[in-house]
Amino acid sequence: MAEGSFKGKNMKAVAVDVAEGLFTVNPLFLKKFDKDMLKDLNEHMSKVMVLVRNDKVEFSDAVALRKRNLKLQRLNNAIVVLKNIAREKKVML
Repeated sequence: MAEGSFKGKNMKAVAVDVAEGLFTVNPLFLKKFDKDMLKDLNEHMSKVMVLVRNDKVEFSDAVALRKRNLKLQRLNNAIVVLKNIAREKKVML
């Protein structure tokens, strides 16, 4: 596996795909990741979460607000799973 990439994508692209719902982060997904890849993915998912939070959404636009909240929910759940797997593998994030 190439250093810092998963299926030919860099970790930033993987983090964006997680936010969009194309990848689900679970223990089987993270099994292939080494400690550097876990750290890199955690860093990029945190950055993507900040970017999603900074997106301006009109409160009257329910569909856009729901899409934003779903992205935040996916990212938050992925980060929780990632931190638990890192703890099991004894990797400091």
